Amino acid sequence: MIEVGAKAPEFTLPRDGGGEVSLDSLSGQAVVLYFYPKDDTPGCTKEAIAFTEHADAFGAANAVVLGISKDTVAKHDKFRDKHGLKVALLSDENSDVCERYGVWKEKNMYGRTYMGIERTTVLIDASGNIARIWPKVKVAGHAEDVLEAVKAL
Repeated sequence: MIEVGAKAPEFTLPRDGGGEVSLDSLSGQAVVLYFYPKDDTPGCTKEAIAFTEHADAFGAANAVVLGISKDTVAKHDKFRDKHGLKVALLSDENSDVCERYGVWKEKNMYGRTYMGIERTTVLIDASGNIARIWPKVKVAGHAEDVLEAVKAL
């Protein structure tokens, strides 16, 4: 797992709408990476909408918000369009970035064990260092907590 104060692992991933996003290209601003299990599921939808509702405030605080899951770009496009999302959605289909950030974990549901993304948010400061980590995120009020942390940087 990554640690607060460490240099954030670099990545380049395809995004909704086409193109790619690399962490290196975002230097000089804060970056919020929110890792989520799956597009268009109840908790993930609520989380994406909450970050979208605060997108302007994050921008005003010199921060960019990026959602990351294993869903394809095509699924991200449908999810974005269906809910009017204003945050970039990145596709980590092979879970490489999820593994490097320590969010690809063994999970249990209804007695079944499987590998999946643990809902986690990582705040990276303008210098590219991990400023804060929220593991096992509970969606209610989370986007607001993250926004306050961004403003405190």
